[in-house]
Order: sequence, then structure tokens, then C-alpha cells
Amino acid sequence: MTDFWIYLAILAGSTYLIRVIPFALMQKKITNVYVSSFLHYIPFAVLSAMTLPAALFATGNIMSSVAGLLVGGFFAYRGKGLTLVAIISCVIALMTELILLLI
Repeated sequence: MTDFWIYLAILAGSTYLIRVIPFALMQKKITNVYVSSFLHYIPFAVLSAMTLPAALFATGNIMSSVAGLLVGGFFAYRGKGLTLVAIISCVIALMTELILLLI
């Protein structure tokens, strides 16, 4: 039980430091265009890096995952809403799974 509290303290400390250090080091507003642009795109890159592998391995077959991902990407590119894109992606992945089971 003591190990748990040690691990929890280390986790809390490292999480806190990761969030506080940038604020402590950055005293002025970032005016460099390249650094500002880089910091702007970090959340999108991290979200993509976390979402894409999960989307590719969400079903039992990579083919159905890719089909759902491609159709969802198409509808997202066309400007459809998040709920509609998610529903269409799931339906396409399910239909592809069912078709692959029949083959």
C-alpha cells in the first residue's frame, strides 16, 4: 500500500511539473512566428497520433477499420458534423465486417 502512495506522488509531481515549467520559463509573449506556429499545431498532432492507431485497430479486421476511417474522413472533409461522421464510420465498418464474414 505504501508503494501506491509513492507512485501516486511521483505521477502527480511529474504531471504538475510538465504543466508548470512552461509557465515559469515563459515570462514574455512568444513573438517568433515559427515557434508560435509550432505550438499552435501541437494539440492537433498529438490528437492525431492518439486517434489514428485507435481507429485502425478498433475492429477485428484492419480492412473494415480502414473503410470506416476513409469514409469518415471523406465526410469530415465535406464539412459534415462530428456525430454524423462517427455514425457513418461505424456503420461502414460494421457493414464491411459483415461482408467480410460472408466472403
